[in-house]
Amino acid sequence: MPTSSSWRLLLLLSSALALGLCSDSCAPRPVPPTLPQIEHAHNLPQPPPGAELLHIALGFGIQNYTCSHIGASPSPIGALAMLYDITALYPGHTRESLPRKEDWDGLPRRVIWSHRVPLNLNSSSSSSPTSPGASLTEPFPADEPLRVWGLRKPIPFLGHHLFTADGTADFILRGGETNVLCEKLAAVDAPADADRGPQGTGAVAWLQLGAKPGSVGGVEYVYRVLTSGGASHGCGKPAGQDSTVYTAMYWFFGRRAQTVPRT
Repeated sequence: MPTSSSWRLLLLLSSALALGLCSDSCAPRPVPPTLPQIEHAHNLPQPPPGAELLHIALGFGIQNYTCSHIGASPSPIGALAMLYDITALYPGHTRESLPRKEDWDGLPRRVIWSHRVPLNLNSSSSSSPTSPGASLTEPFPADEPLRVWGLRKPIPFLGHHLFTADGTADFILRGGETNVLCEKLAAVDAPADADRGPQGTGAVAWLQLGAKPGSVGGVEYVYRVLTSGGASHGCGKPAGQDSTVYTAMYWFFGRRAQTVPRT
């Protein structure tokens, strides 16, 4: 017969095992991503109630401008960028998450300083050979993930950002399943301490964009935040196109497309 002390020992061992075999209900809940804000400054409007976060993308490409003559004000004429899905990297969100908010906020800067811009470049129309624009016929390379030193896995490819012939911002995700034609709703200057980019021109503004008629895939709002680089070099050189490398995070909000069951 077990003694009373033996029973107490068995009870303690059982309790320890129960604590060690925690079920999924004990696991910490994923931290919901929060749209970045600029401290002590005017911010972009928040997404309306009911809008769901669908994707967070890292955009890596170039901002384009034109200069009519030396000394003119540069005119923005759009952007071209590869988009990579970084939703899973948000701190506390998944097992792939970055460990700290500082790592997350610094991802655009980290990438722009450690990688060549992932576009097919062409300097023929640029006002400066050191700041080439993208190929006029085939600007985008193969759809491949982005390998970033220090991350366990490559960042998955998500889509492309471009501008249509009439100057409309366009985001094409998942092979065209989502195609968001956008108009600008609001803009705020990037923070004073935002990374100026390798070319030292400054960070482009943060934007809130709204989907226009003709968009597909359920995205209603796109936010451009945590920008690095992208501002124009100015028009101190002969007339032509000016292109500046940039990175930014794009947050996509809307409503998930309903799947129609097959009959």
